[in-house]
Amino acid sequence: MSRPLIGGRSLRPALVLLLTALVGVPAAQAQAQAAPGPLDRAHTAGRVTKSGQYSWPGVYFEGRFRGTGVGVVLNDAASYYDVQIDGRTVATLAKPGRITYRVRNLSNGEHRVRVVKRSESPWAVGEFGGFVGAVLPKPPDRRRQIEFIGDSLTAGYGNLSTTRDCSANGGVDQNTNADLGFGALAARALGADYQVNAFSGRGMVRNYNGGEPGTSYRTYYERALLNVDGDVWQNPGTWRPQLVVIGLGTNDFSTALRPGEQWPTPESLVAAYKSAYHGFLDGLRARYGPRTTIVVSVPEASGVFADAVREVAREDGRVRYWNYADPALDRLGCDWHFSQRDHRLISGLLTDYVAGLGLAW
Repeated sequence: MSRPLIGGRSLRPALVLLLTALVGVPAAQAQAQAAPGPLDRAHTAGRVTKSGQYSWPGVYFEGRFRGTGVGVVLNDAASYYDVQIDGRTVATLAKPGRITYRVRNLSNGEHRVRVVKRSESPWAVGEFGGFVGAVLPKPPDRRRQIEFIGDSLTAGYGNLSTTRDCSANGGVDQNTNADLGFGALAARALGADYQVNAFSGRGMVRNYNGGEPGTSYRTYYERALLNVDGDVWQNPGTWRPQLVVIGLGTNDFSTALRPGEQWPTPESLVAAYKSAYHGFLDGLRARYGPRTTIVVSVPEASGVFADAVREVAREDGRVRYWNYADPALDRLGCDWHFSQRDHRLISGLLTDYVAGLGLAW
């Protein structure tokens, strides 16, 4: 798309010269100030830096354009992405690296484009460089916002697989699609923007099988870039979720304590879990304010995990307790995780549950 001209020059160079002349800004600095950012014409609700970098699964970018095609600029050699046009997936990009992916041969008119990060990559950083073409002003933020906090069950781990052992059909990353996880499905059904802040294998205080002692989900929650120690996501001020759904505890309790772990007994682990959970809830209220509704959830009908979360809800008195165990869940995803069918079932249960909360959306 050509730029408007001023005296034979494009508008942006003219603006740079004007800044330089009026306020003494060096030309290079003025050029940087005038240059558009990757999010100027793309909507996202995810934890994305101003330069377009991110780590969490399910991060999505939405835009509008006119014409017969559009380009998507990405730099990510670790993750899987879906590219969608007008609500239909037209391509899946497998660890694309540095690329401008082109969608062509569309009907000539106005279209919507959406690109979503399907898989997890806590060890790597992805980067969105914007949409390319006759790009229109970005879609507005949705008024409703939901944040999902959890582990692999929330991330959609292996949900595309039809067998629990997915080593022969592409592995976990290829068979994971956070965009078809219960959180994303429920949010879209409710017309809400959302974040899927999920990290497989992490618990509230203890990771799966006691791995990486001294860390937990809480180590990473504040971050935009999971592999950067001490990173803190800078909320642009637009993320104020009316609802937060937490699902943490499967990794704390699904494996037996091993010798040398910091909790000498299962009872001491439960006590530490509950204490950390209360602190985490306090932090969420400080972050989002008292009007945000917090739901603590468990996928089990009974057991240590379900009992501990139930006690947290009872002791707190301000959160909602949601047990979504259902005999229809088949757990046919990778490594006994939820299948795509399970995620659709859970999203329906969650949508109905949220509808009964009476939220002031």
